[in-house]
Amino acid sequence: MTQSLRVVFAGTPEFAAAALAAIHAAGFSVPLVLTQPDRPAGRGMKLTASPVKRFAVEHGLKVAQPTSLRRSGKYPQEAAEAIDLLRATPHDVMVVAAYGLILPQEVLDIPPRGAINIHASLLPRWRGAAPIHRAIEAGDAETGITLMQMDAGLDTGAMIREARTPILADDTTATLHDRLARIGAELIVAGLRDLERDGSLPSTPQPEDGTTYAEKIAKNEAALDWRRPAEELARQIRAFDPFPGAFGTLENAAIKIWAAHPVDVPSRAEPGTIAEVSSDGIVVICGGGALKLTQLQKPGGKRLPVREFLAGASLAKGQRFAFPEAARQ
Repeated sequence: MTQSLRVVFAGTPEFAAAALAAIHAAGFSVPLVLTQPDRPAGRGMKLTASPVKRFAVEHGLKVAQPTSLRRSGKYPQEAAEAIDLLRATPHDVMVVAAYGLILPQEVLDIPPRGAINIHASLLPRWRGAAPIHRAIEAGDAETGITLMQMDAGLDTGAMIREARTPILADDTTATLHDRLARIGAELIVAGLRDLERDGSLPSTPQPEDGTTYAEKIAKNEAALDWRRPAEELARQIRAFDPFPGAFGTLENAAIKIWAAHPVDVPSRAEPGTIAEVSSDGIVVICGGGALKLTQLQKPGGKRLPVREFLAGASLAKGQRFAFPEAARQ
């Protein structure tokens, strides 16, 4: 079914590509797609198009890849050209999903019916760059998608609608990301259909109570501090799968830990000490409780279940994982 609403889309990763695919499949015209410039990726650091660009090219959609949209930034010429292109492209609304560039007020003022953001949290909780990781890491019971009318602040715009989903005990950022991408795609299509039918979408200002910020994930956060409770470390491991991958340092080797769960093991050993090694798991003493590691990866190796990992690695009871350098200081 063809829709009359014309949608400019701005997004970059897989999360955004799922929304673009749904908008396109629903019959909305997409006269322009904005996505970040191609980046080096993989072992060969070959320039690679974003998932959004790949979808757009495969479906014959016009693509622009400005480095910035701020005239006052480092790339004023690129920003000016992109803004001119936006102004010259007839459209009704802009949809933004994990674009990764700041949209100044000048850009937000161009679409006649505004800009709608697909945000992967229940606002105002987890505004910012890494809402999926932070929700798992914090132990939130649920999360979801919020459609938001964009303003110049950091995820501060009025909320249009939301959809909720529980965070399951075995959810990782990878599994939760995929579920939220599907929910976001469904929610934006429903929102656009309502916008086309009604001419506007009602929205509610965000409450200030309950505001939290999802800081971007830094690689140095991936080191496990065994002095922390096992429950917290288990959440950290799930939150950092697939990126950056939580790890422990044993005999100067960084061993990535992809799956683990808390267990009760009576022990007076120092945190980080291996209390048990078996094909069921490697039990490590923590600041509270213990953690049974069930999927690991040695440097240069693959993610392996513990039985296969132990076939190529000699770990023994009594060995101790080091504490992170940053935590020692």
